[in-house]
Amino acid sequence: MRSTPPVVAEVVRSGFVEGRHRGCVVALAADGSVAFSRGDVEAPMFPRSANKPLQAAGMVGVGLTLTDELLALAAASHSGERFHLDGVRTILAGVGLGVEQLQTPPDLPHDTEVQRSWIRDGRGPEPIAMNCSGKHAAMLATCVVNGWDVTTYTDPGHPLQRALRSTVERLAGETVAATGVDGCGAPVLAISLRGLAQAGRACVLAPATTSERQVADAMRAHPQWVGGSNRDVSALMRGVPGLLAKDGAEAVSLVALSDGRAVAVKIEDGAQRARQVVTAAALVALGVDADVVNDQLTFELYGGGVPVGTVRAVDLV
Repeated sequence: MRSTPPVVAEVVRSGFVEGRHRGCVVALAADGSVAFSRGDVEAPMFPRSANKPLQAAGMVGVGLTLTDELLALAAASHSGERFHLDGVRTILAGVGLGVEQLQTPPDLPHDTEVQRSWIRDGRGPEPIAMNCSGKHAAMLATCVVNGWDVTTYTDPGHPLQRALRSTVERLAGETVAATGVDGCGAPVLAISLRGLAQAGRACVLAPATTSERQVADAMRAHPQWVGGSNRDVSALMRGVPGLLAKDGAEAVSLVALSDGRAVAVKIEDGAQRARQVVTAAALVALGVDADVVNDQLTFELYGGGVPVGTVRAVDLV
């Protein structure tokens, strides 16, 4: 039986602890050894969109060629800003396809302000607005490049998905424990939290000509394409030179530094506010000193329109 994860964050309102978030955290030292961990970091879990850099590397490995901005978009959970959606259209047009080939479920843009503007314009949920449409566009482009069927590209048995699974296993250094259906309809592959951290480390340390390094370099050079103008992962990559970051649904984080240090986080209840602060605290514990990291150490709580408390990490080391 899986053990109950430890408390890794507290919700403090007006000086009173009103709630707690449980989760697991692993931090790797530059040499790849475990610097510290909390909870069972060897148990299989779904990294959700934190797997996207690995999947993008798999696509490059079988022939996908994109500009750096669009390659970052292939690994993105984008905010739905105009440049993101234009990028999705560009990927598809490059192989003679259109947005009607996307198998992402209809959705509204992720960013709150973009979503409000979208609705004011009279638009409803659309497949292109779904935050995984960059990944799906890249998957379709990869299929065209290889002459694979574009109507079944999300099937786990499709040649594309078999290639991506192989890449995830190679970078994580372990066998995929389970295959599920992600929120976007594409396969999601279960690996351990430690395996996820190892995969991030492998991406930043790989030789420059490898597919995984190409993806890591594209993401770090164009962080706004990975998340958006107001996203914490994009801010981390802008504020810490050489840092690679990717978030995932159900509160998963992957962060890797250029020297091989890495962090992976999974918050048990899926709270993104806890993911952000625990990730930042783990980076501080690894010795990262940067304004953007310090700014993310707490998540403000409000009462009556003014700050009255915070979500903060606890007991990581």
